[in-house]
Amino acid sequence: MIACVMALEAALLPCLPARELQAIDRSPHPSHQIDVERHARDFMEAAKKLQLYFIGLQREDQPTKAETLQKEIAVMEEELKIKTELIQKQEKLILGWRKDLKDQLDKHNTELERV
Repeated sequence: MIACVMALEAALLPCLPARELQAIDRSPHPSHQIDVERHARDFMEAAKKLQLYFIGLQREDQPTKAETLQKEIAVMEEELKIKTELIQKQEKLILGWRKDLKDQLDKHNTELERV
């Protein structure tokens, strides 16, 4: 980034005295015209470098395909963990109900045998 800023600054500095550049631009001397064209070209190159740098920064902000997939996998693993815990709790409940029902059945069978 520093290189891009320095290139932009180097290209812009000659453009700062606008009145002088306008006078040189109107000058009939070809060497003055070449200077203006060179400064304009340098400015455009620096602006292009800066634009490419900022486009690169935008791309860095966007996650890559691998990063996106890793995040999706992490979310799925977390969902799987939560659902597994829920299933285990429900299985414990079912086992408890089975035990209660078996105890009630045994109790009823015992009462029936007494009668």
